[in-house]
Amino acid sequence: MSEESPVAARRTVSASDVARAAGVSMQTVSRVVRDLDNVQPATRDRVREAMTSLGYRPNRAARALRSGRFRTIGVIMFTLSSYGNMRTLDAIAEAASALDHTVTLLPVHQRTRGGVSTAFTRLSEQAVDGIVIVIEANLDETEIDLPTDVPIVVLDSSRASERPVVDTDQAQGARLATQHLLDLGHETVWHAAGPDSSFSARRRQESWRATLEAAGRPVPPVFEGDWTTSSGYRIGLEIVNRPEITAVFAANDQTALGILRACHEFGRRVPEDLSVVGFDDMPESDSFWPPLTTVHQSFDDVGRLSIEILMAEIAGSKGAASTIVPTRLVVRDSTAAPRA
Repeated sequence: MSEESPVAARRTVSASDVARAAGVSMQTVSRVVRDLDNVQPATRDRVREAMTSLGYRPNRAARALRSGRFRTIGVIMFTLSSYGNMRTLDAIAEAASALDHTVTLLPVHQRTRGGVSTAFTRLSEQAVDGIVIVIEANLDETEIDLPTDVPIVVLDSSRASERPVVDTDQAQGARLATQHLLDLGHETVWHAAGPDSSFSARRRQESWRATLEAAGRPVPPVFEGDWTTSSGYRIGLEIVNRPEITAVFAANDQTALGILRACHEFGRRVPEDLSVVGFDDMPESDSFWPPLTTVHQSFDDVGRLSIEILMAEIAGSKGAASTIVPTRLVVRDSTAAPRA
């Protein structure tokens, strides 16, 4: 008789094996797996020890069939190249993980109605409980056919939405940045913008313009950028030889960093000759030279709130239609009063 191979002898550990080892019923094992409260702590510890010693892994697929829940959140995002989107994704994943949910990411490279619709179809095939969509593009939500059979929370979108929206108060942040420079005594504030395809960039630009107009100050032409340090550097090369520009509000910290580099290379002193304000408050922004005055936005709060609201939607509750996360100005050494 041939000897049975180790592979043939290997058997998947079942819940009944755990129940037998722990001396409990199958129902008790199921309660522990589902993390229900109606199990005595000592019993729960005994079951978990048995699970660990036997190498038992709960079957998520089977649990999903029984409960109708997959414990998976889908995320649709237009780009992974921006700092803001990466931080937002990280915050979403952390918040979902804290609730024992996994995240399935689907980047959308085709910024069209069809591209988003295809993304929804692909996610529905992967069985998710709900979806967070980070629109962050020049594509109005009203142009997108959002499915009606899955809970959805929208980030960085137009406010005209039937779905819950979570966003940073972009307008408040731009207003704080612009007003700070005006309060220092600058006659006006120039703006190094983000891409026009971005809702965030457009909101910041609109608020910058409105703040200048409300103060009765001249509104200069906009420097067009794309969130990158290279575009900031290109803008900085335009600024260094224009002494009439004494203050600039950059749409994000990376753009501001590029401007600072150009100023350093061509002898335009910051903040003595030019004050610079960024937006994001990247962890490295206090190590720029000089340390950057910037607008802080809480990506952690955006991610946490988006998951909290989505979980409420999944459970059948309706949350607030729009949740706006406030910003705050962090004043460092890159801004000062203009030279007399």
